[in-house]
Amino acid sequence: MAFITAQLVLVAPGTGLGWDETIYVSQVGGNAPPAFFSAPRARGISYLVAPVAALTASTTVIRIYLALLSGGALFTCLWIWRKLLPIPVLACAGALLASLWIALYYGPSAMPNLWSALGALAAVGWFLRAVTGTGYHMPVIGVGVAVAVVTLMRPADGLWLALPLAASALLVPGWRRPVVCAVAVAGFLIGAAPWVIEAYTHYGGLAARLRRASEIQGGLGWHLAVDDQVRALDGRALCRPCDVPWKHPVTAVWWLALPVFAAGGVAAAVRAHRGPFAVLATGCAASLAAQYLFMIDYAAPRFLLPAYALLALAVAECLVFLLTGVRPALRPVTITLLALALAGHLAVQYRVLAHVVDGNRAMRENYTAIAAALHRLGVRPPCMVSGYQAIPIAYYAGCSSRQSSGHDASITPDGLTAAARRTPVAVVVAGDGAQPPGYARTWRPAALPPVRGWGAYRVYLSPTVVRPAKEQEAPR
Repeated sequence: MAFITAQLVLVAPGTGLGWDETIYVSQVGGNAPPAFFSAPRARGISYLVAPVAALTASTTVIRIYLALLSGGALFTCLWIWRKLLPIPVLACAGALLASLWIALYYGPSAMPNLWSALGALAAVGWFLRAVTGTGYHMPVIGVGVAVAVVTLMRPADGLWLALPLAASALLVPGWRRPVVCAVAVAGFLIGAAPWVIEAYTHYGGLAARLRRASEIQGGLGWHLAVDDQVRALDGRALCRPCDVPWKHPVTAVWWLALPVFAAGGVAAAVRAHRGPFAVLATGCAASLAAQYLFMIDYAAPRFLLPAYALLALAVAECLVFLLTGVRPALRPVTITLLALALAGHLAVQYRVLAHVVDGNRAMRENYTAIAAALHRLGVRPPCMVSGYQAIPIAYYAGCSSRQSSGHDASITPDGLTAAARRTPVAVVVAGDGAQPPGYARTWRPAALPPVRGWGAYRVYLSPTVVRPAKEQEAPR
């Protein structure tokens, strides 16, 4: 309940849909026609928001729906572990994950990463119940469903989760359950099926989609992104390229301490005869994190949420041991130190969360102002927006978005020119010296109102844009 309340109080009010969110929500409803869906994306989060987005374009309603759903899902995923770990460990693990600004911010967001994290937490819990005999039929089914959910949200996460689970079910003495291995693999294949089918229907085949996805992500391969992830922890939703200075080292203290506490938690779990559970959870966390730490050349804090969800179990083992397992004479000192550390951790998390939420609210105000200006200029649905920041601007304006170049290229310049003969088209450019593409150079230019922190924007309007009567044109 505290997780839900924090999301509803600290994040939901006044925030707007970001770039990625507008893409996911527009696929199933929302405020605009479906935006172009680039090769790396998966539709899991679109399916999740569909029941609400199909009925209303209200961002607030979507936020409330996702906050309630994520809070209930966190409780359910921890409940799966109740026959494996003590209640204090589970409560501590849940509190640790819920205290991170990343989890609080993305809980009510139409983004897949927290759902991938919760699915991973459920999958490992069901797996351990299946191979240790604490139930069989339901846990085995749970493994497949949870892996499928993770894959539906993030296919790569599903792969890096299924691999250690399948290997453990085949190779670990005492856990050898070929059926569990088969179910984990089947869950991945089922979850990946929509992505694979779409590869053949829209992207020219699986190999072509994988190749294009790799290109968009900067070329998958050996890339050391550990330092990028550290710098991104001060509130950067996306750090690409991540060549920014590390201004706030205090925001990464918890991240640097995480491996130490996780290792301590594994040791504590071994003492309590729960070592294999902690080892598997930590191993799956490492598998899920490796792709983002060593295989891409940019960072986003949300990428590591699945790893954080699983590492929270080991860290909780460590903290519970420090509170209950040390000598009674040392407990007052231990409790005091942990309380101070927790207070500092929460203060940092809240500070970063407030910064990120403020940035989102400013972004919403900017997009809303630009959309209102486009409406005044005569760009009203049905319409099309191209150019700088076209996808979110189009969503806020109720238009479709099409780009003739870049990662979201979905139309040719000739196609845009042809569309401009049938429907109002607006091409947005940024910067005083920026020039429009060749096909729009003869179109009517207009200035857009200055927006805080974004500089000067201009728009070029196709001849089909008719300014509404008695409306003033945006200032030039």
